[in-house]
Amino acid sequence: MMQKKNEKDQRTPSQSSGPKAFGPGPFIPSEKPKNFKKTFWRLLKYLNPRKKMLIIVVIASLLATLFNVISPKLLGDATSSIFESFIAGSGVDFDFLGNLLLILILLYTSSSIFSWLQHYLIAGVSQMTIAELRQEVNEKLSRLPLRYLDKHAHGDVLSRAVNDIDNIQTSLQQSLTQMITSIFTIIGVIVMMLIISPIMTLVVLLMLPLSGLIVKKVVSFSQRHFVNQQNELGRVNGHVEEMFSGHQVVKAFGYEQEAIKKFDDINDRLYKAGWKAQFVSGIMMPLMSFVGNLGFVMISIVGGLFVINGNLRIGDVQAFIQYSQQFSHPMAHLAGIANLIQSAIASAERIFALLDEEEEKKEQAAEVELTKLQGHVSIRNVSFSYDKKTPILKNMSLDVKEGDTVAIVGPTGAGKTTIINLLMRFYELDRGSIHIDGINLEQFSREQVRSMIAMVLQDTWLFNGTIRDNIAYGREGVTKEEVIAAAKSAFADDFIRTLPDGYDTVLGEDASNISQGQKQLLTIARAIISNPKILILDEATSSVDTRTEKNIQKAMKKLMEGRTSFVIAHRLSTIQDADVILVMNQGEILEKGTHHELLNKNGFYAELYYSQFSKKAEVS
Repeated sequence: MMQKKNEKDQRTPSQSSGPKAFGPGPFIPSEKPKNFKKTFWRLLKYLNPRKKMLIIVVIASLLATLFNVISPKLLGDATSSIFESFIAGSGVDFDFLGNLLLILILLYTSSSIFSWLQHYLIAGVSQMTIAELRQEVNEKLSRLPLRYLDKHAHGDVLSRAVNDIDNIQTSLQQSLTQMITSIFTIIGVIVMMLIISPIMTLVVLLMLPLSGLIVKKVVSFSQRHFVNQQNELGRVNGHVEEMFSGHQVVKAFGYEQEAIKKFDDINDRLYKAGWKAQFVSGIMMPLMSFVGNLGFVMISIVGGLFVINGNLRIGDVQAFIQYSQQFSHPMAHLAGIANLIQSAIASAERIFALLDEEEEKKEQAAEVELTKLQGHVSIRNVSFSYDKKTPILKNMSLDVKEGDTVAIVGPTGAGKTTIINLLMRFYELDRGSIHIDGINLEQFSREQVRSMIAMVLQDTWLFNGTIRDNIAYGREGVTKEEVIAAAKSAFADDFIRTLPDGYDTVLGEDASNISQGQKQLLTIARAIISNPKILILDEATSSVDTRTEKNIQKAMKKLMEGRTSFVIAHRLSTIQDADVILVMNQGEILEKGTHHELLNKNGFYAELYYSQFSKKAEVS
């Protein structure tokens, strides 16, 4: 197993740390509205595994709506009965009204029960659907190449995986219920209105084209604002994540005001994008209410004329007025659902864009017994560039025998970390090949390659958990005794036992409850316990004091015995015992040899070495 790399370790040379680390993150292009129908139907496909539950939801909604739709007609019959009794001068038919009351109580009770069942089931459907989508996104992130994570702001990726999915969940749970109920209500109301009066029904239906036109115009106009709103939210998350992850550096360089100013600028853009999206979509409800009120006025006039002419009973007009309200309400709900759908589709587009990203190619594990490999590494005519324009490695060749220690030195951007990235198969070669014990690296699966290599990085990575769990992260099935033995070899056992809970001490966020040097000792213990064939050290002792460094050097010397080791070093005093020192600059090997051989050449290495000391070291 390997130690996971943090953001800084994963940057390409063009993304190296410095002042820009606290400037704008990678630019997120402003998206144009994509194919609404394609995204909508793709999102609905996630409901397919829950077809049976959805069928029950539909049946429950149908019954709940049916009972609600019948009720106004019965109330109208009651009104007509009372009115006709008054006109005829006869007594009120209380038996008839009593029976109607019992039927209405039964209908309303049944409607409530089925409505509850509908909401209960739809909550389960939406939660399971979103859980599946969230799992798919999480698995997708693990399959994305490092190149994608290098080029996208971490905050934006997190926004897609968290905020956009939560937005879809909220929209899905609310819109599915309202949509199904509204559709059935509209159909049921139209049937009941046709039974009462086809002519008055036609008056109501004349309002439909106008309502549809309003919905279409508002939806098409508001879509791009919802997409822009989600993009700006991703920018805000990216900035906040960047500022808080580097809060110590921000404070140390007095960057607080600039950070606040930049946040205010992004937040203002988010406010404007959100305001436009909500304002445009908010126009729909008043417009729909206006259209509904027009229909209500026309129904009242026409219904009054029909009653006067004796074509309708007064109770039927009352029922029709209730139906017209029941008709306008679901239409208004559908208009409100359009707002939710707009927001959900904007989020879905961003998630599907992530899911459609090119993944690392699936590989078959090589039929090789990894335990028998010795660690002979051969790099043959390798060329590589991150952006296909600026070459980083140029036709590089190197042969490292098993058990040798190779130190790689050179100025920033020379290609030192790139060699490690290629060995770990974080990136694929442009040209050439890398072999381990004569087997091309491409024949191994990435998991096999990384299981043979352990990394100890300058910037430590420890997760929120116990010290024992963090050390055992290097290998599965590790016993308590093996963890302690690894800690002793890394000279970490002494300080661990001084902690209140020893190996069960829980590391807080960023492991802030232990020192930087202690963090490094734990990562070294993690590398020791993984028992790798190949070891990679990236300035592993740069963050510790002199006394701790001596302990680490002893542990490293023991760890590197019998293992092929690649050491990236800036302090040349730490690599004098290396079997081979590679001096790199601009992607090429300028010099190669032992420490004494390179000093005797009095070349680039000698210049680097002597620049770190006040006087030339004596060459023995």
